[in-house]
Amino acid sequence: MIRAGLRARVIAGFAAGALALSATMAFASYEIVRHSLLGERESTAIRAAYYDAAVIRAGIVATADPDLVALLRALDTGENRRALLHRDGEWFARSADLGTTSAVPAALQEQARSGRASVQRVRADGAPTLVVAVPIATDTVFYEVDSLAELDHTLRVLTIVLTAVAIATALAGAGLGLYASRYVMRPLVRVAQAAQDIATGASDARLDPAQEPDLGRLTSSFNAMVDELSARLERDRRFAADVSHELRSPLQTLSAAASVLTRRRAHLDERTATAAGLVADEIARFQQLVNDLITLARSDRAAQRAPVDVAGLARSACRERGLPESIVHAEGEPSWTVDRRRIGQVLGNLLDNATAYGGGAVAIRLTLDDGLGRIEVDDEGPGVSPEDKAEIFDRFVRGRAAGTRGGTDGTGLGLAIVAQHALAHGGTATVLDRPGGGARFRVDLPGSTA
Repeated sequence: MIRAGLRARVIAGFAAGALALSATMAFASYEIVRHSLLGERESTAIRAAYYDAAVIRAGIVATADPDLVALLRALDTGENRRALLHRDGEWFARSADLGTTSAVPAALQEQARSGRASVQRVRADGAPTLVVAVPIATDTVFYEVDSLAELDHTLRVLTIVLTAVAIATALAGAGLGLYASRYVMRPLVRVAQAAQDIATGASDARLDPAQEPDLGRLTSSFNAMVDELSARLERDRRFAADVSHELRSPLQTLSAAASVLTRRRAHLDERTATAAGLVADEIARFQQLVNDLITLARSDRAAQRAPVDVAGLARSACRERGLPESIVHAEGEPSWTVDRRRIGQVLGNLLDNATAYGGGAVAIRLTLDDGLGRIEVDDEGPGVSPEDKAEIFDRFVRGRAAGTRGGTDGTGLGLAIVAQHALAHGGTATVLDRPGGGARFRVDLPGSTA
């Protein structure tokens, strides 16, 4: 299960809190308004029903044979109220349509016949309705059916408004959460940026304690950690450089002696000549290893960027290795803002790797788009297995396919140097499958535009 980021959780928390608060207030407001409006409407309907029942009672008492329909028509009930009269088991209404009687519940009729005035809310014709029963005499009950459709519409509108307000409040809470998360995350962003600068070789990157007084302990601990890390890296770098430097002198002596033996191989017996050749090859490999170690010891320093004609640098690397310059394809701006020495070594190592393990380089593509410089070197070898792709840029790793890709015995540091130089530029080094077979080594260099 993927856990949401801190910023997303802060925004979601603010939004959920705002939604819960606004929903609670909206529900409480709706209930209060609903009960208030229904109570007021019910009181009004009861008063009107008692008044109309009194009018009907007076009309019945005034004559021996009253015209009940005429009495009902004389009532001022408006558009929402409908008057009914039940007398001697017969229903009377203002008009010939007696369908209104179906809105009167049987339970309410039973209570009214027992002499008790009653009120009940029901649904008639799909609309909420209030039915008021007022007994007039032993065998006479006055009913008034009051439609609450208008009140129901008002409550629906109120529901929509309160829902919209709750949603708007939740969105406002999310906006506030976004602002708060940015404010809270700002120190962490600075820490992340400082860590990234340190990773790319800027060992002088530090946090300013005055910017975030509340995070003074974090700032001081981070700076102390960086100081200790920088000191340790400097000790390791110095140690590697000193050891490599000390090895150079005896290696030069051995190389000179091996050179003498190599020149005199014709005067040596076969076994001695073979041994002399092996010694010379191993000394040359040892010298390359020492040079690579010195390069790695210095590679964690910051890149010294300057405008560089990378296409010209690639063609020069091809000429030095006897490769055709036509394999270089450049797109975009010809001048990149990079470290000339590092990028020259990146190109050289990738070409040497393609020659040693990939049957030779077949294409070098250089593109610069929106500040991102990209170097791609294609070879026509067997490619790199998925198991090796994850670790091929590690130190002293040649990959399981190294033997089948060329049979040479390199130092295992060439691609590690490529990755270090890419990291010094804030970039990455990756290996992909080349369409049609082979491997494609890609180096991305952000910030390559001046």
